[in-house]
Parts: sequence; C-alpha cells; structure tokens
Amino acid sequence: MRRPVVGVIGNAHRIENRFTVQMVGERNLRAVAEVSGAVPLMFAGSPEITEVGALLDVVDGVVLTGARANVHPTRFNTEPCAAHEPYDIHRDDVALALSVACVARGVPIFGICRGLQEMNVAFGGSLHPEIREIPGRMNHRMPRLENGEIHPDPTVVFADRHDVALTPGGAFAKILGCETIRVNSLHGQGILEPGRRVVIEGIAEDGTIEAIRIADAPGFALGVQWHAEYDPQRNPINRALFEAFGDALRERRRAA
Repeated sequence: MRRPVVGVIGNAHRIENRFTVQMVGERNLRAVAEVSGAVPLMFAGSPEITEVGALLDVVDGVVLTGARANVHPTRFNTEPCAAHEPYDIHRDDVALALSVACVARGVPIFGICRGLQEMNVAFGGSLHPEIREIPGRMNHRMPRLENGEIHPDPTVVFADRHDVALTPGGAFAKILGCETIRVNSLHGQGILEPGRRVVIEGIAEDGTIEAIRIADAPGFALGVQWHAEYDPQRNPINRALFEAFGDALRERRRAA
C-alpha cells in the first residue's frame, strides 16, 4: 500500500511586500511525513485555485495549520477591528468549506491552532479575538522580549506553558493514555462559543478551550489549540496525535 497523501493548507503571504505567495511552515510538512508517515501536499488557501471537492478526490486527509492571520469576524457575525488584523479571507473560504466536507466524507482532518478555530466556526461556533482580555484568562500569546520583539529562541517560544485537562474516556484521553497534558501556547484568538457538533475535550487551567472533536464524524476529526507540529518527533503527546492521524489515514485507504 502506498503512503497516504495529506493536503496541508497554505497561507497568503507577501515577500518583500511585492510577491504574493502561498506558504506552509516546514514543521507541518515534516510532522506529516516523519510522524504520520504520509506524503504532505501543500494546497492553496484560495477558492480561486483550490476546489474542495477535487482536492478531496486526491488526498487521504487534511491538516489545517496554524497561521498568523485571524479568522475574519464576519464569519461568526461580529464586526471586524483593525487591532485584530491581519485576516486571510480566502483561506477562510477554503478552510471552512473543507472542514464540513471532510467530516461529511469521512476524510481525516486535523486542525492545529487556527485550524481548530476554523473547524469551530465551520460548525457555527464563535471566536474571541483576544482571549487574554477575558477576565481570569492568561496571556496565551507567544513570549516576547521586554522591548516587545518576539523571543528569538524557539525553545522558549514553543516551551510547554500550561496544563490541559482532558475529558475522561474521550478521544484525546484514549489516544494519549492520560487525562492531563502540558502544552505550548502561541495564540491570541480562541473559541468563545462551541459550534454545533463541536465537543470540547480539553480545557486549559484558565478555562480556554484547547482540544475539540466533531461529534458523530465518521473519520478522524480533531483540533488542538496548541502547536502540535512543533516537536512531534520528540514530544510524546504531539507524536501520539500525529501517529493517530496517520493510523486514520491508512485505515481510510484500506477501506477505499
């Protein structure tokens, strides 16, 4: 049996403020290749280039990666604000439609950070643009230096920063073999209200939703708020998630 193929969504980006490109972080590609055992295939986060049905005829699974841009507030009936830019409305178009289509077809889908947020919005949920502004919440954004610049050391940026309590007996607890994990934290936006069929399976110490599954999905349909792609080659929690995703890919291929 040939290796399964995983579509990894791209993000709109400009190089030198002149050249428009679609970009995927290499850690996402390596996680899929080295841990899930699949061939990563980047696709454009633009509906003018990527047709969801045609894509799902080609790939065995999908990863919705993290990204700098926030999901546009109009997707969950909220007014946009310049303070919460940038947005990537074309990726919104593709990712939201893809989330629903993957679940309907039983195509394994794994949402990471923005990907979790997209899955929630796709099923009617809402987001808060700045979780740390909610009373009692911690600052989930990446660590910065005193001058405001992003910390230059990735081991500091992606260090585990808080615990997540998992639902006993839930999908994540079964995959990970425990009910409490410790994860990194690099996001401003987060889930406010869960969407239809969105089941909360992991909650941070401050109440922030960190892990979800889509109820009654015929295939793997999980999302995490942390960046699981950073170190699954070494981190046993993130490794287990990407391995479970890989198992789901192969199971679907055998059944096809």
